[in-house]
Amino acid sequence: MAKKVALGKGLQALIPTIDDEADQQPAGSKRSKKKSAPAAGEVAEIKVSEVRPNPYQPRTEFDEDALDELAASIEQLGIIQPITVRALGSDQYELISGERRLRASRRAGLERIPAFIRKANTEEMLEMAIVENVQRENLNPVEVALGYQRLIDECDLTQEQVAKKVGKKRATVANFLRLLKLPPKVQAALRDQAISMGHARALITVDDKSVQVQILTDILENGLSVREVESKVRAWQLKKDAPESSKAAPSKLPPLANRDNILIQNFASQLRAHLSTQVHIKHKPNSEGGKVEIEYYSDEDLERLIELLIHS
Repeated sequence: MAKKVALGKGLQALIPTIDDEADQQPAGSKRSKKKSAPAAGEVAEIKVSEVRPNPYQPRTEFDEDALDELAASIEQLGIIQPITVRALGSDQYELISGERRLRASRRAGLERIPAFIRKANTEEMLEMAIVENVQRENLNPVEVALGYQRLIDECDLTQEQVAKKVGKKRATVANFLRLLKLPPKVQAALRDQAISMGHARALITVDDKSVQVQILTDILENGLSVREVESKVRAWQLKKDAPESSKAAPSKLPPLANRDNILIQNFASQLRAHLSTQVHIKHKPNSEGGKVEIEYYSDEDLERLIELLIHS
């Protein structure tokens, strides 16, 4: 006997089952041989076997234990929130959002699942999948960044448009996208939650990928905090930017001019860490002023920096 779909109490009242519809048929009336396909904008029960995966799904990994827990909950309480699909015709549907619910329903042995039917073209499918997953699921930072990048590449959106669609500040979107410039090892550690977003942001300011990997190894082996990584990055920047004379004789107290230069370089390192970009301070001797140069790599990056400087 087919296992009957279990619905939450609220949905049970909204979505009549086939038996319920039969009970509501007037006496003597003939039951329709075939129920018409649900229309776009309706919530209806559809067969789990008729739903194919979303090719634009940004999440690539699912916690198996969490899926087992959700499946057990579905067996007890039913589906609380319908999945979202688009109709492909001939009783076939493509998932837009609700991948975890769909997988858990299969594990729970359900044959039918409540679904909200939407109209969507390919571009809208990608947009809805990314936006709904970012807002409702705990995607890791790398998955979020890849999702934002796909919206830019495949839907021809600007960072500003992406920010509006996902309800974030444009600077936030830009910071996520910068994660994709990190070496694969660093991205993998961030994806696997071996390091935090704070660690990754500190590493972004280092413009040497081999050094980024070296610091990553130190983080993993010694459990460095974000503050410790920021200090390590500043020390590396100071060493990199220090004059050759100070590098050659570190045991001697540098002349006053060199000490001033080291102080200026320390300020530059702090600005790099805060702005997540390259910063150079050109200081004139004898307190005659100077200038600060901040690098940016696109119009969107310039807007991100301006927003940071205004609101800092």
